[in-house]
Amino acid sequence: MALSLNACILLLKEHHLLKSSAVQNSIDTDMTGIAYDSRKVSGPSLFFCKGSHFRPIYLSMAKDNGAVTYVAEKPYVEGNGMNALIVVNVTKAMAILSAAFYDFPQDDLFVIAFTGTKGKTTSAYFTRGILEQAHPERVALFSTLDRIVGPNPDQRFKSDLTTPESLDLFHDMRVAVDNGMTHLVMEVSSQAYLRNRVFGLTYDVGFFLNITPDHIGPNEHPNFANYLHNKMQLLVNSRKVVINAETEHFDEVYAAATTTTYPDSIYLFASADFKPQRSDIAIDFRFESQTLDTTRSRFTLVPVTEKAAALNVGGPYNLSLIGDFNESNATAAVIGGGLAGVDAAKANPGIANVQIPGRMEQFAVKGHGVVYVDYAHNYGSMKALMHFLKAEYNDPKLLVVVGSPGDKGVSRRPGFAKVLTEYASVAYLTTDDPGFEDPAEIAAEIDHGIDHDKVTVHTILDRKEAIRQAMTASRPGDVVIVAGKGADPYQKVRGVDTPWPQDTHVVQEIANELEEG
Repeated sequence: MALSLNACILLLKEHHLLKSSAVQNSIDTDMTGIAYDSRKVSGPSLFFCKGSHFRPIYLSMAKDNGAVTYVAEKPYVEGNGMNALIVVNVTKAMAILSAAFYDFPQDDLFVIAFTGTKGKTTSAYFTRGILEQAHPERVALFSTLDRIVGPNPDQRFKSDLTTPESLDLFHDMRVAVDNGMTHLVMEVSSQAYLRNRVFGLTYDVGFFLNITPDHIGPNEHPNFANYLHNKMQLLVNSRKVVINAETEHFDEVYAAATTTTYPDSIYLFASADFKPQRSDIAIDFRFESQTLDTTRSRFTLVPVTEKAAALNVGGPYNLSLIGDFNESNATAAVIGGGLAGVDAAKANPGIANVQIPGRMEQFAVKGHGVVYVDYAHNYGSMKALMHFLKAEYNDPKLLVVVGSPGDKGVSRRPGFAKVLTEYASVAYLTTDDPGFEDPAEIAAEIDHGIDHDKVTVHTILDRKEAIRQAMTASRPGDVVIVAGKGADPYQKVRGVDTPWPQDTHVVQEIANELEEG
């Protein structure tokens, strides 16, 4: 891989990002490396001076390691002797130049992207399961949990971010293409647009699943309007669009889609009994639950319009992942598969046995309640989970273990208090990626909003002990929910990813202890 200085200048000018340039030698200079971390610079490289914590010494280190060109929003004396590209926005510039450096790998992939406050990961896994039926070992996945860039076990690894920095994103796309991948299913977070991680990227199919307040705080979105605006950018950058017609703020979401996409390329789906408020739009797909129990779900997908019927994806579907909300996620996945050319004959077996780490994982504990481990980590996902379990188990006593991250998602805390008051009998407030905040103070914020006349609250900052006490206190017929981390193997504490054995492993260990007596 290489990129010439001249190509960089032309690309930045094309996107109206270049303010000025200083060329030290030849404009045809080739950069054979690209980085925003000075420690990863090796040989003649292009280096990006980005981030609120950027320090000029990083540029000096990059120069010492071989960087010959830097991109920044202002000149640095530390870059004297290097080519300098001064830009309007360095993160947008990094996205554009990274795509070019890796030779636009997105052009060699059919890209399906999901956004939404909840359901992105589940929908992405379902979609990959469907596509794998038609294209075995050819489907890449970029999700909150896993990054799959090839067919081999060593080409699958844990994700650090839902949507990584643009340079890492295009690098991984190139690796996927080189490994023979033909399709990519990816989650796109609101932060990806806020931080320009996907600037310039166009998706073959873009999904808008839902929207509820989340990721609002000092280090994230300043308000809900900004959060919604960034979520909707995925629709503006998709060739075909699929929208859950039951989403909040539907009119705004649909209007965003129609700004760049013809109505014939916009598909809407909803549950069978949903009644839209607008008469000028047609729901293309309806899904209807057939059977629900504690081990499997069965639903029927009904194409309503001609363009929906043309995808050939109607019919009954079985899921090994329970929850009526997961039938909505599965419907999205089946439509996505249809738009990628996969019909019901392959979609049905492709989705039937998909399991997602840390999603609705169930543990029956002899002499105690049933335990569910789930990644639910905001008001919307918690409400969907708890509402379903309340109905499925005929209004059981719900014991909920939950915490809230530090440094981000501050808006989640009152949401947790609200949903616990609405559904829980007992809450165990604990630690969940506290970052640089005091976990006791985070728990106190949640506790402050809980109605103590309705919910008994225990604050136990040792997460394993909180899980142990909830499971021990449960009785047959009760339901214990361990929420927030799912299969996450780390606790983020003061800038360090501290190993955590995963909620699923902790629950299994405690279940074994309780059953052994």
